[in-house]
Amino acid sequence: MSPPVIRLGLRDWDHLVPLASGRIATPGFTFRIDARDITPDVLAEPGLDGGETSFSRYAQARAAGDDRLVGIPAFVMRGFRHRCVLVRSDSTLTRLSELAGTRIGLTGWPDSGNTWTRALLRAEGVRLDSVDWRVGPLTADETGKDRLGSRPLPGNVSVMAEGESLVEELAAGRLDAVLSPFMPSELFTRDSRFRHLLADHAAAERAYFGRHGFVPGIHLVTVRREVVEAHPDLAGVLLTALEESKRRWVQRRRLLADTSPWLLRELTESALLFGDDWMPYGTDGNAAMIRAFCEELHAQGIWPEPIDADALFPDPALAAPGAPAAATH
Repeated sequence: MSPPVIRLGLRDWDHLVPLASGRIATPGFTFRIDARDITPDVLAEPGLDGGETSFSRYAQARAAGDDRLVGIPAFVMRGFRHRCVLVRSDSTLTRLSELAGTRIGLTGWPDSGNTWTRALLRAEGVRLDSVDWRVGPLTADETGKDRLGSRPLPGNVSVMAEGESLVEELAAGRLDAVLSPFMPSELFTRDSRFRHLLADHAAAERAYFGRHGFVPGIHLVTVRREVVEAHPDLAGVLLTALEESKRRWVQRRRLLADTSPWLLRELTESALLFGDDWMPYGTDGNAAMIRAFCEELHAQGIWPEPIDADALFPDPALAAPGAPAAATH
C-alpha cells in the first residue's frame, strides 16, 4: 500500500529544496511541495493539505477558538525587521525614534512582519497612535492580498486609494517612511530614490539578537486538522523532515557557496553569532519568540485580549524535531 500523499503550498524558500526534490526521507508519507508566488490560503484551497501561513493570522485564529489548522513550529519565513524600514534617499531621518509623529505606509496592518517592525518602534519610544498609518501595496501592480484583517482598524490607520502605491507615495513626499518585508526593485540600483532608514541595519539586528536571543518568525507551516487527525504521526514526521531539509541545505551552501560574492563570509559570520542554527524549529527552541509575538499582538491592539502562547502548539510531539530518517538518495 503506497503512503499517503500530503500536498503543501509553500513559497520556494531555498531551505525547502532538499525536501521538495525528494532527498529527505519521510517515513510513512510522501510530501508534494506546490511552489507558490504568494502565501496561500490553506483553508480556501480544497487541494491543499497544508502550507505556509502567516504567524499573525494563525495566532489570531487560535485565540478566537478556530483550530481548523494545526501549526507546525517550523518558521519557514524568518528574519530581522530593522532592514524593513525605508525612507527617501534625501530623507534626514536616520533613527527609529525619529518616526514619532510621521506618516508611515505599510503593506498590511495585522501582518506578522509589520507587527514585529512596529514592535521595534515601540521599543524606541514611538507611540503607535502618534503615527499617521496608511495601508496599501508596495507597488501598484500588487493584488490579491488581505492587508486589513478581520478586526476594525485604529482611527489613525487609513487605506490608500485604488491605484496608489507605497513607493510612489514615499517618492512624492506624502509618506515619510514605508514598512515592507520585501524591497522595491529599484533599491538594488545605484540611482534608487530610496534607502534603508538604518544605514547599518545589520549592526542593529545583531544587537537585537543579543538582547532577545531570537530572530523573529514571520510565517510557519500549518496542516488541516482533519488531515492530522487521520494521520496522527504526520505532524512529527513533517517537523523532522523540514528540519532535515534545512540542515541539508545549510551543509550544501557551505560547500557550494558561490551563489553570491560574499555568501561564504555571511555563512561564517552567522555561525559565529547564532551557533549552528539561526532558525530553530520546534516549540522548545522558539518559546521566547512565540511568547514575545503574542504579547505584541495584544499590546498593539491587533488582538483585544492576551493570547496564551502555549495554546498555539499544544502537541508535545512538536517540542523538537526527531532524529532524521535515512536519506532516500
